[in-house]
Amino acid sequence: MPTDIIIVRTTVSRSTLQTMAEQSFGDLVKATVDVDRAILAIGGELHADEEQQLLADGSRQQDLWGINLYPSRVDASWIEYDSMINVRPSQGNRSRGVEDPQMRERIRFIVEQRVTQSL
Repeated sequence: MPTDIIIVRTTVSRSTLQTMAEQSFGDLVKATVDVDRAILAIGGELHADEEQQLLADGSRQQDLWGINLYPSRVDASWIEYDSMINVRPSQGNRSRGVEDPQMRERIRFIVEQRVTQSL
């Protein structure tokens, strides 16, 4: 069962993400990134749950992107840009992935700011 949703405004460690993964999906933690506010919500069963938490916290839907984090991976594949909340034709994103390379880079940068690398 996934843990409670946490909004990360400062930092969270990979070891915390690893513990959360083990308690929920086994090897991954779902996360939703607010690319405007440079924060993320983690720990939801669905990206949509995290999205709702961030919207209630003042985020705008067009700034929210769903990803999966694999805390035990050490290469770029530890961030997976895949979520149903990413399907938004009105913003030019027609798939579950994040199609815009600049947006993927922005998301990666925010994740790297908020997640400390200690395991």
